[in-house]
Amino acid sequence: MDIADDVGAFLPGPRFEHPPLASGRLSGLTFAVKDLFDIAGAVTTFGNPDWARTHKPASATAPIVSTLLQAGGHLAGKTKTVELAYGLTGENVWYGTPINPAAPDRFPGGSSCGSAAAVAAQLVDFALGSDTGGSVRIPASYCGLFGIRPSAGAISLAGACPLAPSLDTPGWFARSASLLTAVGDVLLPANRQGADGPLLRVEEAWVNAQPEVADTLRPALEKLEQLRGRAVGIRLVPEGLSTLYKHFRVVQAEEAWAALGAWVETVTPSFGPGVAERFAAARTTNPADAGIGRGYRRMLQARVRPILAGGAVLVYPTSPCPAPLLTSRQAEQDAVREATMGVTAIAGFCGLPEVTLPVAVVGGAPVGLSLVAGQGQDRALLALACDAAAILGLPV
Repeated sequence: MDIADDVGAFLPGPRFEHPPLASGRLSGLTFAVKDLFDIAGAVTTFGNPDWARTHKPASATAPIVSTLLQAGGHLAGKTKTVELAYGLTGENVWYGTPINPAAPDRFPGGSSCGSAAAVAAQLVDFALGSDTGGSVRIPASYCGLFGIRPSAGAISLAGACPLAPSLDTPGWFARSASLLTAVGDVLLPANRQGADGPLLRVEEAWVNAQPEVADTLRPALEKLEQLRGRAVGIRLVPEGLSTLYKHFRVVQAEEAWAALGAWVETVTPSFGPGVAERFAAARTTNPADAGIGRGYRRMLQARVRPILAGGAVLVYPTSPCPAPLLTSRQAEQDAVREATMGVTAIAGFCGLPEVTLPVAVVGGAPVGLSLVAGQGQDRALLALACDAAAILGLPV
């Protein structure tokens, strides 16, 4: 399979293609895989040359990838990721930052940057990524794609490099709601119930968004009200999104150091901008602060999960802003990261499925609208996404 990678989505070097293992739901479709999932015979670089240097080729393929191959998908190659998946812009100074096909002067979003770029550039039909703090949802929003973070634990991450294991999930990108759903039909367990309740407008997330983003997304929300009736405004995080971000960040950091700290200390790898600082902060995480963060997480789950248990669906801007410009300074990127993860942490901390829809453009760059359902209602959420795409005039 000869694919001209004009956006730098794939890893440099051999593509590590794999033909389908059988025929099925995904026959005739091509896909790519973020380079933190193992492919037998290939070194998983995890976005960093020192990781690649200190790890042998994988002896087995990650089960999620094998499942896609068994469903008829053709693996076209492995895509770039942010170093050790610890970043949200999509920058990689070692292998090259993929171009955002929807806004070439802006970052593609990370850490599933290469997978998003590959789908947006129509190099493959769909692509596999992972999401800890927003690394599928945000690049989907930035690149104008459909994307999903499934319920926590719904799909195995065996054969995938960890960042923060209790927060990590796989996820995937597609250019249409129906293909996003078809991949879910292959990977997801059976639904427990339908997400057929009212829409709940999360006020904090709308206020957190840049005014032009919120204004551009409101017409889409009004159209969705034709499906479910008038949205009900709720205050989900009255203590503030900055508090939610603070607790999410410290829990993620503690887990990241527990998962990767020994390797970092032994190898002393070279890191690009921002990544070294995040691991340095993770190393000095106060266990008491992390304990408070885990307690907050349990409290938030006890607050949010019952609200959605009857089928209600949260709706809010996926990201508070379009993708940052490539020329933005580190301080600007950090500010975007904090404002963004205060919102993505809602589903992340609560283990909820979230789908982002490519509904609008602000200043020439895409912005997404998210739908979040109760835990285990992934298939019902994907069905709602198809209905929403139809009423919004998006690719179904």
